Amino acid sequence: NRKILINRKPVEGPWGGGNNFVKAIHKYAPKYGFTPVHQFDESIDLIFMIDPRYDEMGISINEIAKYKQWRPQTKVVYRINECDQRKGLVNDIDPVINAASGITDLCVFISNWIMDYHTKNDWKCHRNHVVYSGTNKEHFCPRQKLNNGKINLVTHHWSDNPLKGQDIYQMLDSWLPMNSDFTFTYIGRTKAQFKNTAIIPPTFGLDLGEKLSSYDVYISASRHDPGPNHIIESLACEIPTYALNSSGGAVEMVGPNHVYNSFDELISKLKQGNFENNEGIVPTNWENCIDQYFKHVLELF
Repeated sequence: NRKILINRKPVEGPWGGGNNFVKAIHKYAPKYGFTPVHQFDESIDLIFMIDPRYDEMGISINEIAKYKQWRPQTKVVYRINECDQRKGLVNDIDPVINAASGITDLCVFISNWIMDYHTKNDWKCHRNHVVYSGTNKEHFCPRQKLNNGKINLVTHHWSDNPLKGQDIYQMLDSWLPMNSDFTFTYIGRTKAQFKNTAIIPPTFGLDLGEKLSSYDVYISASRHDPGPNHIIESLACEIPTYALNSSGGAVEMVGPNHVYNSFDELISKLKQGNFENNEGIVPTNWENCIDQYFKHVLELF
């Protein structure tokens, strides 16, 4: 078996979407003859960089670059799901990601939007592909609706960063009292002060899937989101899902008929009430997602 060094370990609990990928690559790498390891030795065949920064494992882009210099035949793959714009930062992670392009043999981006965002600036890696994240389709699938005589709107976010759409959700919250045929539920963490919105604390897995799938329409107002898992989970539940035009990777995921440019346009779409299924991407399970990664990885060997 070949050895794949993965610079993150899986954690349990309602973490952001990156952790689901980490779990999946650990689970399915052996199917392709790769044994996951978490420390360097003299015979690593493939380094999979989940994130160029340090965590408790202590393997960042610095250690990976040193190892690659020492053993050039080791292949480096980087999954890119991050950018400064989504957090309202400048020159924080973007320069690190750009530097990483100089030591990688293969970069896989989680949307076309994030690939365009990074590769337009002096990008050094020559093999660049897009693979959308998978999801657990036993957790996220169509189910019975609430059927309470109203149109029940929902969104969910693990991060409470205001760029996750707080402004639009607060406008929606204020709009509800005059529009009693709608309800709005927010699942996850938020700093917003809602008066008319039901808030459900962060949850994940089957519990999240069961809650989410009972709603009629999904609204995302997230900004510059590289490849949002909240959208993939909603689409997997087959909920008509609407995203803001500045929402990054969400736009290509929901498809052109499900993009709105302003709060007013969102409201007019809601009032028209013809909620059709999305024409963007069709979410796939994690095994299928990892299959697509290894199709590209095996071309390096």
